[in-house]
Amino acid sequence: MKKKKILILVNYLSFFLSHRLPIAEALLAKGFEVFIGYGELRGADPKFLKQKGFNVSFVPMQPGSLNLLKDLKTFYCMWSFFTKVKPDIVHLITIKPYLYGGIISRLTGVPSLISAVSGLGTLFVNKDLKSKFLRLLLYPIYKIAFNHLNQKVIVQNKDDLKVLVNWGVLNISRIKLLKGSGVKIENFTNLDELGGIPTVCFAARLLRDKGVYEYVAAVRLLKERGIKARFLLAGDLDTNNPTGLNLNELNKLKDEGYVEITGYHKDIPALYAKSHIICLPSYREGFPKSLIEAAAASRTVVTTDVPGCRDAIIPNKTGLLVPIKNSQKLADALQWLIENPKKRIAMGKAGRKLAEKEFPIEKIVLDHLDIYQDLINNNS
Repeated sequence: MKKKKILILVNYLSFFLSHRLPIAEALLAKGFEVFIGYGELRGADPKFLKQKGFNVSFVPMQPGSLNLLKDLKTFYCMWSFFTKVKPDIVHLITIKPYLYGGIISRLTGVPSLISAVSGLGTLFVNKDLKSKFLRLLLYPIYKIAFNHLNQKVIVQNKDDLKVLVNWGVLNISRIKLLKGSGVKIENFTNLDELGGIPTVCFAARLLRDKGVYEYVAAVRLLKERGIKARFLLAGDLDTNNPTGLNLNELNKLKDEGYVEITGYHKDIPALYAKSHIICLPSYREGFPKSLIEAAAASRTVVTTDVPGCRDAIIPNKTGLLVPIKNSQKLADALQWLIENPKKRIAMGKAGRKLAEKEFPIEKIVLDHLDIYQDLINNNS
């Protein structure tokens, strides 16, 4: 019997490795032939995937940019990739793949389609004129991309689900709500806090929308109050993102000296084992993996009361919620956790129980395999 072909398209190969690899490995184990297309490596090694048995291809795309000529090239390259592979199922991850790939899937007659919305972003909540105009332009694209005859659209939080349904681009029957990308619980073994001065860790891409400047402002307030703690800024630059910090801005933060800039960390379990509190004051998320990993590491969290972030914790039990763009409240929450170690440790332990129940990678993989099987059954 001929193997069914699955085409997975993602903007960054590094994102695929960190968020979707276990799903793809399970598909290989089930006997599918898996093709992976990516726009940028971002430090990932495609040879690693080829050795595992994946077919890996570079598909030129410019994540985060809006350039008509470049996007026409992206569309053509995606089209060529689809027509070459002739997949039975296409799995599209992140915005350009699921918009352009969704349209191409319909035009080329792809039998089954999965579109994974990792997070709608602030464009869908901003009320300024530019955001309203962009939403108006995007409406027909979303409408086409999300109306394949045999399609599931995966969203990670209820707010994104409501936005898409209320916007009129998607019928609720096509939606599957899955909480994040899961975590390998067994990788997080050093659950007890280390002694010494408390360490607060911000671990995310260095974007304004992740709340980098609110975090730094909160740290400045805490130092002015005489609070003794270490404050880490652990993440890499993303200059393709319109809200990404540039090198000059990063160097300025380094010169100010309020936070310790540690760069990108591949070993998150080791980083969190040395930390006491995890902080993510983001403006909006899908379902942030950094908070899932914090729970698995038995570390309490301070995050913002916004879609995605609030979904990843149990407020006042596994972490604290603060208002968006409010460095004063952020500083207050961090100070309370720094000064109350028993409460902090208890919240971290509650987070671990939450992770064991809700976020195991095995659960997420099985949920995805069920979606694949349902789509196949629909075409049989």
